Amino acid sequence: MKTRKERIDRGIKARSQDIFALCSWREMLYLAGPRVLPVVVCLALPLVLSVYWQKVLMSVAVFALLAISWDILSQSGMISLGQALFFGTGAYCSGIMNHYWGFSPLITLPLAAVFGGLISTVLLLPVLRLRGVYFSMVTLIIPLMLVRVIEATKIFGGTEGLSGMDPLPSAGFEVYLIIIVFLAVLFGFRRLMDSDYGLVLKGISDNDRSVINAGINIYWFKAQALFIAASIGAFAGAFMTHVYMFVGMPVFALDYSILPIAAAVVGGPGTLAGAAVGAFILVPLSELLRGIGGLRIVFYGVFLVVCIVALPEGIFHYMERKYHQFERWVEVEK
Repeated sequence: MKTRKERIDRGIKARSQDIFALCSWREMLYLAGPRVLPVVVCLALPLVLSVYWQKVLMSVAVFALLAISWDILSQSGMISLGQALFFGTGAYCSGIMNHYWGFSPLITLPLAAVFGGLISTVLLLPVLRLRGVYFSMVTLIIPLMLVRVIEATKIFGGTEGLSGMDPLPSAGFEVYLIIIVFLAVLFGFRRLMDSDYGLVLKGISDNDRSVINAGINIYWFKAQALFIAASIGAFAGAFMTHVYMFVGMPVFALDYSILPIAAAVVGGPGTLAGAAVGAFILVPLSELLRGIGGLRIVFYGVFLVVCIVALPEGIFHYMERKYHQFERWVEVEK
């Protein structure tokens, strides 16, 4: 009996990105596995992790949301250096509604996501016509300005912030809420970016002049993409406000701007899933290296450099390519 190697996906006749002609359960598992496995792992992890690592898992999901937010802007032609703006506005919106008005956290979370997204969009709306590094500089400066305004005017608690926020119902509710939101955002917006609407946003990033010549108002689409990305980041900030039961100027820290960018770059920009993969690698790595003190930054930096140099396309792109290159031995037909 003669055999030869054949790629596993050879028998799958792709008719589009989403519709396939399948001939066996093996082919269905081959296609569904990369989508189902992450969901199962994310939902099962809280059941086996300690309380400390559950908190780390929540931080992973929060930074994954910020990284996905950055990736959406990047695919729309807007490179942001200020994800802390989205995170901070969402955190303060939730804190104000709970501290001053007594709203329940279950109400403040969706409202803070919407209002935080609106506030961030309004602040950046005048600079949507800027390109490249000029837009990036503005997104970096605005959070720093807001910190100084709060410090100088002493509004919303000033440097001491607002404390005593109402917590979420339980620790289990916290971890599963942020995981479910993360999975919904990841899979939902991946579908959105593969739709005709997403193709317009990617076209703006590739060649905005051609999109303008097609009669499309690119600034209206960029404003929509900005609101979507800002709302995702604002929800992350609102969530952490009720986890820590505190909101203050640290919510505008550079960590919330730099780490999401690093996660997206390491994981692989342009896929949203790559941003999530990067967050699931960098945030736990940062916690594991916490015990070595000052050398933590050195090892962390070396890891980032190695990943960027060795895999400039990103870890997710590399894994995806290798997965589609799997082969099996099949019998040669006579």
